[in-house]
Amino acid sequence: MAKIIKPGISDADAFAADVKVQEIVAGILNDIRLRGDEAVRELSVRFDNWDPPSFKLSPEQIDELIAKVDPQTIEDLKFAQTQIRNFAEVQKAALQDVEVETLPGVILGHKNLPVNSVGCYIPGGEYPMVASAHMSVLTAKVAGVKRIIACTPPIKGELPAETITAMHFAGADEIHIIGGVQAIARMALGTETMESVDMIVGPGNAYVAEAKRQLFGKVGIDLLAGPTEVLVVADETVDAEMVATDLLGQAEHGPTSPAVLITTSEKLARETEVEIARQLETLPTADIASVSWRDYGQIILVDSLEEARVEADKVASEHVQIMTADDDYFLENMTNYGALFIGPRTNVAYGDKVIGTNHTLPTKLSARYTGGLWVGKYIKTVTYQRVLTDEASAMVGEYCSRLCAIERFWGHKEQADLRVRRYGT
Repeated sequence: MAKIIKPGISDADAFAADVKVQEIVAGILNDIRLRGDEAVRELSVRFDNWDPPSFKLSPEQIDELIAKVDPQTIEDLKFAQTQIRNFAEVQKAALQDVEVETLPGVILGHKNLPVNSVGCYIPGGEYPMVASAHMSVLTAKVAGVKRIIACTPPIKGELPAETITAMHFAGADEIHIIGGVQAIARMALGTETMESVDMIVGPGNAYVAEAKRQLFGKVGIDLLAGPTEVLVVADETVDAEMVATDLLGQAEHGPTSPAVLITTSEKLARETEVEIARQLETLPTADIASVSWRDYGQIILVDSLEEARVEADKVASEHVQIMTADDDYFLENMTNYGALFIGPRTNVAYGDKVIGTNHTLPTKLSARYTGGLWVGKYIKTVTYQRVLTDEASAMVGEYCSRLCAIERFWGHKEQADLRVRRYGT
């Protein structure tokens, strides 16, 4: 039976925090609906101290910023984008249009069509999430999206040159320097200076995720990708240094990022707690990671790998790192996760930055019903029907007429009856 060695924040406290975020975001969105660009600019000044003549960068500004980026960084960005593009292209190739004659003279099919416009949010703030440009902009480009808007906040009043470079190389049609809820709302609702988009994608903090949730319906969204989560499933085959490193590597994202260890080894559980305390003494981001671990970190002791799998599916974490004597068991049997990282040779940072899979993944238990961002998220699978012969139309019409009558949809029934009269013998 699972035993909690270290508990995290209570459900009641987490719910209270969520309610507070919901109220704040609702107020911001309503203000932008009513006042448009005026509200957006006030919020930009308030939250980012950012008040440029235009939020949109000109081609000349973009070129100037790219010229300032270290050549090695440009090479590294291009390497990462090549990996992500390659995998996205393989995924897109797996999406096939279909057409089939289901009955003599009845043709059914579906087509895969990209959405027309997408707004991509690339987080910034304390940590510029450069890789999110690859994950959102580049995959939208591979999908065939015609208009791609990319937004990122300034960093301490400065333009984030590396992020902008990544956005440009990934294929953004427009780059805007604006962050937070105001960026999401501006793209989704449209203002005097920006035409709205059809879909919003990209990760962000709790406020960004909540803005996407409240705007869903007005626009499509990829998923609710809020504060980063990591789950490590480990046994005695791995050491505490590696477990602690991999937990803190995601805890540093923000003070509300859950980091969870599920283990069959009480020795590893106890040693990991000690090792985390040791690493926090020297970790440059310990001011954030320590709060995250204190409030949201958990250690769960289980009796077997099977019980570990059951508990892992309950956690339904965004990132799940497997380091056990039987890693394939989890690949074959786990069902609730955003992405799996299998074995000690891989880790979440590889997936976050460079290996080729997408790092925008489901959080807050949404891995129970959705996967992460991928090229297919930008594509609508739409159907079509064609009836080729009089006989087929009359035959389907007879069935349709009787079924419509059961539901008392008399206008529907007449659509069918008209075809029976016109095309029947």
